[in-house]
Amino acid sequence: MKRDDHPQRPPTARPERTFLVHGVPVPAPPLAPGLYVVATPIGNLGDVTLRALSILAAADAILAEDTRISRTLLARYGIETPLTPYHEHNAAEARPRALRRIAEGQALALISDAGTPLVSDPGFKLVAEAVGAGLAVTAAPGASAALAALCVAGLPTDRFFFEGFLPPRSAARRERINALAAVPATLVFYEAPSRLAETLTDLEAELGARPAAVARELTKLHEEVRRGTLDKLAAEFAGGEAPRGEIVVVVGPPQAREAVDAGVLDGDILAALRTLSVKDAAAAVAAKHGLPRRQIYARALALAGESR
Repeated sequence: MKRDDHPQRPPTARPERTFLVHGVPVPAPPLAPGLYVVATPIGNLGDVTLRALSILAAADAILAEDTRISRTLLARYGIETPLTPYHEHNAAEARPRALRRIAEGQALALISDAGTPLVSDPGFKLVAEAVGAGLAVTAAPGASAALAALCVAGLPTDRFFFEGFLPPRSAARRERINALAAVPATLVFYEAPSRLAETLTDLEAELGARPAAVARELTKLHEEVRRGTLDKLAAEFAGGEAPRGEIVVVVGPPQAREAVDAGVLDGDILAALRTLSVKDAAAAVAAKHGLPRRQIYARALALAGESR
């Protein structure tokens, strides 16, 4: 028999992929080629969606910020999809490989350590380049620390501005906070435990005693939400050890105020300068009128110079 006379073997069918729900295997249908941006729990593993589990089980590979953390989630739900590291230190090399795999017909899932990818993590460039290359990008929404904190803060939710992490150094941090002072929305920040007290102090200095909330370890065993004005929260956290865990700070929007007459403003500044330094006088008057401290500081400097 000639070699060409051998019957052709049929293509090997892909083994059925499954994930576990309460120990019961659930089929994961095949995915179309593309990049799937999948939200994962921010703490409680029960917060993952069924759609997210199905995508993670069916994908050809999962791009994970920290594969060690992600393995815990996959093990919980019996998912055996290969994990591939994708983080800020290897993204330049890993990104072209991932885009090539998608272009060749694979389905890749992108996850972060916790929550929704692209929110304070390195996934943006991957999505941007996938879109630029005409590749399909699909979102599987779910948990987000920023939204969870906003929901429990007790502050206005009709408009909010997500800033993420502020600069680590106080001078740059205050400058950025000052630039956000006039934003007519609730502000949402992420912060490291070691910098929380300093950041609250800087927020109070630039924004005044606005209502705020500090949400820590959301959805986890030691979840905690402290609410109060920025000055009170700053004092609370300044007086003890740095807290542990993931932290979100939510700050209420500026109060709507009528325009302040320039003469009245100058009078308040001059009165404050009688007993306070220029810096402290500016902070006090800015807090009183809900105006940016930098603006009042410049006027206080001018008035102090004229009175010499």
